[in-house]
Amino acid sequence: MQYINEFLNAMPWWVICMLCIIGFLSGVAIKDIFFNRAQTIKHNYPVVGHLRYLLEKIGPELRQYIVSNNREELPFNRSQRSWIYASSKRENNYSGFGTDQDQFAPGHVFINPTMFPYSVPKGHPNDIDYSFLPCAKVMGAYNKRRRPFRPYSVVNISAMSYGSLSAKAIESLNKGALKAGCYHNTGEGGLSPHHSHGADVMFHFGTGYFGVRDEHGKFSLDKIGQLVNKNPFVRAIEIKLSQGAKPGKGGVLPAAKITKELSEIRGVPMGKDALSPSFHSAFSNITELHDFIEKVADRTGLPVGFKSAVGKTEMWVELADLMVKTGKGPDFITIDGGEGGTGAAPPAFADHVSLPFVYAFSNVYKIFAERGLTDRIVFIASGKLGFPAKALMAFSMGADIVHVAREAMMSIGCIQAQVCHTNSCPAGIATQNKWLQGGVDPTLKSERFYNYVKTLRKEILEITHACGYEHPCQMTMEDVDVSMGDNNLTMTLKDTYKYEKTPVKFEGVQALKDCQHLGGLARKKKKEAVGV
Repeated sequence: MQYINEFLNAMPWWVICMLCIIGFLSGVAIKDIFFNRAQTIKHNYPVVGHLRYLLEKIGPELRQYIVSNNREELPFNRSQRSWIYASSKRENNYSGFGTDQDQFAPGHVFINPTMFPYSVPKGHPNDIDYSFLPCAKVMGAYNKRRRPFRPYSVVNISAMSYGSLSAKAIESLNKGALKAGCYHNTGEGGLSPHHSHGADVMFHFGTGYFGVRDEHGKFSLDKIGQLVNKNPFVRAIEIKLSQGAKPGKGGVLPAAKITKELSEIRGVPMGKDALSPSFHSAFSNITELHDFIEKVADRTGLPVGFKSAVGKTEMWVELADLMVKTGKGPDFITIDGGEGGTGAAPPAFADHVSLPFVYAFSNVYKIFAERGLTDRIVFIASGKLGFPAKALMAFSMGADIVHVAREAMMSIGCIQAQVCHTNSCPAGIATQNKWLQGGVDPTLKSERFYNYVKTLRKEILEITHACGYEHPCQMTMEDVDVSMGDNNLTMTLKDTYKYEKTPVKFEGVQALKDCQHLGGLARKKKKEAVGV
């Protein structure tokens, strides 16, 4: 042993390091050759085969930050993400030296400005607040609900559950929504304390009836009545029939992710997977859905609608015909594009099941327009619409409100790592890991979401004014062209989708501001004005 120590002491340090490295690599090679039968590359190419798996692991990051150009990536490219990040931080979100967008690509949207834009008069609500932009319609007005609701903002937070998103992410969004006047959709995970920081809330439930289920997992009318009575900031109720990410498929919240708080909120036991079936037990056809909506509305007094992806249209026709016959029906309908969303889904569902937003919305809207029903319904659009031009395209097609989900997540720090389904979100947004959540500061992030929404509404208004209108509800299907990518060059939305948007009754933005049913931020400002 003494001779070994003397030998090592006499040896240069770098030689010792080299021997250690050679020994380590030899051990890896022996393990790869003799003990690794599951991975052929590592077995056939010991040591260097590990580089293949390393590059595969960091490949998305390499493409995102080094390889891809500004317009290549999906779901959201670098230009889109940069606009959201800059807007949320109140940084310069302009671009210089012209567009890098291929304006001749099929599907490219062109908005047609007028020679004489709308000029905001002095004292106008938008002269005072450049981002004041309420919904032009009142939810529940036609059906005479006891508590009708005009959303203060045309941009609102889409359904994202606590459980899917972290507590701090939900809190950040809700506090930001209060500042911006948005409503906050709970997602199907139920109403949590993190949704309860003052913003208007759209309570959303799906096939699991989380938060409003009885001991057998069935929907409870008593529980939803109690929830609404206890929480007056709940202003509307949305029933999820399906979502764009995985229509026709249920969900699973693994037992390992169910904390005591989540168990109490969702009304599910700890230690067992929380299952959302692919079908509702409270209704199974259009007539039963129609009757169910009326029962919930009668019990709660709130506007009630539903969210759905779109495929076959026969049941949409059946619903529209039933509404004509009965004079009743949903107060709002949310059309979710098949582009997918925050919910994790099998690739086959995300890639192929249900129509993208533009096809989905146009197919459904024209069914109701043909029957003269559009004035009864607030149409909500969802599917990568959190950008000014995309939102205005949706308004031109007949949408009254747009929902944002992933764009909202990016405004509070999401980096599109696409690991939402692994509980290892590096930004602390789509995870229940306490350490990862530690980097999310709700005070800062709520301000960033608020900045994003205000900027989005401001730019929607600026383009609306450039088209000669006071409010985006006035946009028509002839105000937007779509590039065809062929000899047709461009076509208007009207010519492309073969229908005409029904004009929305609109008396001016001042009339919207004076509406008694305007959302929570308006009530808060009125109380502050009179010193309550």
